[in-house]
Amino acid sequence: MQGMKKLGVGAFALFSTLSARADYTWNFPEPVTPMALDTLHVHNKFMLITAVIFVVVLAIMIYSIITHRKSKGYKPVADKAPSTTVEIFWTLIPFVILLLIDFVIMGIPAYHSVVMMEDTRDQSTMVIKITGSQWRWQYEYLDGDAKGIKFVSNLATSDGQLHNTEDKGEHYLLEVDNPLVLPVGEKVRILMTASDVLHNWWVPQFGSSRVAVPGFIRETWVQVEREGIYRGQCKELCGKGHGYMPVVVNAISKEQFAEWAGKKQAEQQAANDVKEMSKDDLLAQGKTVYEKNCAVCHQVSGAGLPPAFPALTGSKIATGPIFGADGKYAKDSHLDRVLNGKGVMPAWKTTLNDTEIAAVITYERNALGNTAAVDAVLQPAQVKAARE
Repeated sequence: MQGMKKLGVGAFALFSTLSARADYTWNFPEPVTPMALDTLHVHNKFMLITAVIFVVVLAIMIYSIITHRKSKGYKPVADKAPSTTVEIFWTLIPFVILLLIDFVIMGIPAYHSVVMMEDTRDQSTMVIKITGSQWRWQYEYLDGDAKGIKFVSNLATSDGQLHNTEDKGEHYLLEVDNPLVLPVGEKVRILMTASDVLHNWWVPQFGSSRVAVPGFIRETWVQVEREGIYRGQCKELCGKGHGYMPVVVNAISKEQFAEWAGKKQAEQQAANDVKEMSKDDLLAQGKTVYEKNCAVCHQVSGAGLPPAFPALTGSKIATGPIFGADGKYAKDSHLDRVLNGKGVMPAWKTTLNDTEIAAVITYERNALGNTAAVDAVLQPAQVKAARE
């Protein structure tokens, strides 16, 4: 009786959790691109075929076990080996059947899906270059209404959530400051590369995944059919910040996209206009740039993670002179290191604009426990001149 009570309590506990699992799915995420939909159809077809094979083989096994069991008086033929012809027959026939299933029933739809995944030429109306870096994505629109727009997408989850001093948000580790924006219904060709190690730009509902390889350009395409915000991640192990490299795509109507592109181009033009800035303004903007791009390696405090990521606090680079006697920036100076990188330090000259580089260098030289005696403030015009 006591055992029945325990069983009843266990059953109640099991079924009482079903409401909490109501949104759990055993299938793929809902597809929003033709590629994802085709992949889902092929997957379902393959699952049906393998299920039928499983049931048939299991049925034959069960029949053989029941029919040839000792309790029924079945006696194995131990004194006579099967003929070579029979051995060849029951080996070749299943082989031919499986060959037919693999290459005809399953091979043809799989071939169609692979061709669809690889064909980036057909009617693509826009080209976007995506560059993976530790641990952020850079997006660059190469043509169309948004031509020339270029920005970096960083994790936007707060430091408090990461260190458990704040409650986790709904999209914990899956939120960014600058999402990729795409127009609905347009086929977008994507060029993929990386600046340091292997990365993989992956949104489950898009049905496509491509490894970004340093020094190589790889291709894929996306055509989002429904408006919405879609989230993914880098799914290639890429270092300590691998879990902090989300992908967020905002799919909007063509009209909204054209409006967004116009505003973004105007913003970037204004940001690229070289102007004199006060030290306070540089420090304020530099703090934002630093926390978005540099803190993941050098830490918010500037203490770094030696020896891989050296400390900025007390660093000779962050407190030493930037320019030589000739007025040009010196090799291995603070500006040289930020512009051109060194070792695991990436080059930021293609990622940040003149104002952002001037601001973050000024911040690093006057904050994080540093007080630079020379070249304490760097202006955007000086960065622009250093690029030339």
